[in-house]
Amino acid sequence: MANVIREKLVKRMFSDAKNYPYGFSRSGDFSISESKALSQYGCLIAALVDGELKAESAEEHGFIEAAFGQREPESVAEKAWVKYQKRINRPRLGNINGTKASSFESDTDSEDMSTDLEIEIDD
Repeated sequence: MANVIREKLVKRMFSDAKNYPYGFSRSGDFSISESKALSQYGCLIAALVDGELKAESAEEHGFIEAAFGQREPESVAEKAWVKYQKRINRPRLGNINGTKASSFESDTDSEDMSTDLEIEIDD
């Protein structure tokens, strides 16, 4: 039963429409071999990491150890998964321009800034 599930997970193409809507190969983040390995083994590795499936082979134990940082990734699939996790979990940087109008523009009106100079000239 478990082997049937593993075969289905390996045959199923892994994709992430939220972070990579055009696919891994078109993102520019992954090489061709990495995007193929991620598409092929991504579902299996995700199931192993999430605990939905128990590792039975040395390769599957390698996926788990590399994913949790217990050892350096060795295979292309392990390297691609670690790289994928780093990309989707990186901190999002804020925009320096912001989304609101600056407070300087809203506080200063042209009517308040009018300067009437009174010049007294003695003849």
